[in-house]
Amino acid sequence: MLMNEVEVKHSRQVNECHNELLKMYIPMVTFIANVMGKHCEVVLHDLTNPENSIVAIENGEISGRRVGGPITDLVLKVMQEGAYKEVDFITNYKASVKGNRTCRSSSYFIKNETGEIIGVLCVNVDVTVLENVKSYLDDFIMTSFQNEGQKPLKVHNSDVFENLHETVEDVLENMITKVLGDYHLSPDRLSIDEKLDVVRKLNEAGLFLLKGGVSELAQKLKVSEATIYRYLSKVK
Repeated sequence: MLMNEVEVKHSRQVNECHNELLKMYIPMVTFIANVMGKHCEVVLHDLTNPENSIVAIENGEISGRRVGGPITDLVLKVMQEGAYKEVDFITNYKASVKGNRTCRSSSYFIKNETGEIIGVLCVNVDVTVLENVKSYLDDFIMTSFQNEGQKPLKVHNSDVFENLHETVEDVLENMITKVLGDYHLSPDRLSIDEKLDVVRKLNEAGLFLLKGGVSELAQKLKVSEATIYRYLSKVK
């Protein structure tokens, strides 16, 4: 079959990319999506602009994301911790999508000649239907299947997990809400030490790599942005 006879049944979005190395990966986005089919979302991130990092995406309807969408919480953590210096990729971890959907995800870290991370190629396979089938089978035969495959990968001793959000506001909201959930008081009633701990955890998670991170947290804690910067200087 000739190339122009192939029926492409997935959605494609590509934005202008100014990095020559990252440009080389744009055809891979389309290739992987064609190989894997409509249940596989493939995303290319340019990390020089984390708030609008998505420069190419196929089958974005899986997560609802589009070109110009933000980086994920997992990649922020990888950038902040420097985990990409130890590994070239992470595979087969769980990603959560709005609407109670689940993906089996993998990320390849694209590095420049000095070894610094400049982009990420992500593959997200929607396994929601398969999980539902597995749950039914587990109940039906009254047993639980144990995963005999790859052990959960770690990013500095934490289980790898990712949330796929459509906007940078959603990313910030999710990261802050997750950390504040560790405390049993409303944010404005936290002690100074507890607020310092919140800032430390969010700094480790990479929140402040995003524009708006300081402002959003200041609003949540009902303090000034200057106070957040002061806390940051203490925990770094």
